[in-house]
Amino acid sequence: MAKARTQFVCQNCGSVHARWVGKCDGCGEWNTVVEEDPMGGIGGGPGKTPKKGRVVALTSLSGEIEEAPRVATGIGELDRVTGGGFVRGSAVLVGGDPGIGKSTVLMQAAAALSSRGQRVIYVSGEEAVAQIRLRAQRLGAAETDVLLAAETNVEDILATLADGKRPDLAIIDSIQTLWSDIVESAPGTVTQVRTGAQAMIRFAKQTGAAVVLVGHVTKEGQIAGPRVVEHMVDAVLYFEGDRGHHYRILRTVKNRFGPTDEIGVFEMSDKGLREVANPSELFLGERNAKAPGAAVFAGMEGTRPVLVEVQALVAPTSLGTPRRAVVGWDSARLSMILAVLEAHCGVRLGQHDVYLNIAGGFRISEPAADLAVAAALVSSLAGLALPADCVYFGEVSLSGAVRPVSHTAQRLKEAEKLGFAQAVLPAGSAELPKGNGGRWAEIDSLPDLVARIAGAKGALMRGEEDG
Repeated sequence: MAKARTQFVCQNCGSVHARWVGKCDGCGEWNTVVEEDPMGGIGGGPGKTPKKGRVVALTSLSGEIEEAPRVATGIGELDRVTGGGFVRGSAVLVGGDPGIGKSTVLMQAAAALSSRGQRVIYVSGEEAVAQIRLRAQRLGAAETDVLLAAETNVEDILATLADGKRPDLAIIDSIQTLWSDIVESAPGTVTQVRTGAQAMIRFAKQTGAAVVLVGHVTKEGQIAGPRVVEHMVDAVLYFEGDRGHHYRILRTVKNRFGPTDEIGVFEMSDKGLREVANPSELFLGERNAKAPGAAVFAGMEGTRPVLVEVQALVAPTSLGTPRRAVVGWDSARLSMILAVLEAHCGVRLGQHDVYLNIAGGFRISEPAADLAVAAALVSSLAGLALPADCVYFGEVSLSGAVRPVSHTAQRLKEAEKLGFAQAVLPAGSAELPKGNGGRWAEIDSLPDLVARIAGAKGALMRGEEDG
């Protein structure tokens, strides 16, 4: 009888090694390689003669398009992120840091659906039923008909879900706690997570129930376990936020039935998560309009315009290598803006420390923030506060040119709604609303922005001398 072959799998990235090693060659993590049985899980089992396949019917691209049937929760921010509600027969993966509010928002969604007559089953592998009931009482959801269970065995969970009427929504909290009888590795390993996720996704596709899987995240912010789980599910949502702030952001990373890069904003309170209908007011609530180094950026998150404050501090340094600290933005992007300011605008920052922060802990990824960052840096260096009623957006190229960005009209409309009368934007922007009236300053290059700020400082100094 042939000796059973084993393999060693990294629990962080899923890389397979022929023998045990202390450091994974794939991700560089230490003590993450665990011995597993390749005969279990997906792709495991003894070799069998494959059966003859059946012919699959082919069809053309033209034809009627049907909208995916959805289960709307009634929570506006959650429905926005999912594209209008949970799609029946889909699997959604929700990830986030511990204690960020994943279980809270899902319990509120379960209670909202149950109050609408939907059958909802909440299965927890981390908490006892008494703990779930305690959270439900705090959230005011104890009187709803949400069905609870505390179980970690995959086969028992599937039998429970299949017993009786099909659930409209099944919540599994969390996927890392599940274990299956057909896999001999410990719960939380790559094989167990992959097997459990595949079983839950198969149940969703076969029955038409919407399944939500909760996933832990690593210290890098990625969902723990093999990345193949993110490819298997239909939607991936990340719950973000800083414990030092009272708001939380639910961000869409992948969605087969709706737009990506959508966000839903919630505010954490003792009664749970409250929807924030206008996130711009939240991010600008504690703004000091008279402080230099602060510029308001009119950004886009999916289909939603959001106004956030970009804060910069430029201070002289005695160090040989100046500090460059960034919170909420790309550090490489900041280095590029600093180089363009020095090369094309004559703004010398080589002997200064530069600190950049996006107010409220918000994270910006779009390049349209380049112009707002440049304005905040020049404002801090000059010691002059920018106009309190002005917003900035535009992409800066390496040549110093300011390039137009999309959704100009929506950015300006959001700014006008919040009382911002001026805007500095790229020249040649499309979709500009009619009736400018001189409120919008269109610039071609970054030196134009620096000259605009320097001119305002010169006018201020001349006014002081005349006085």
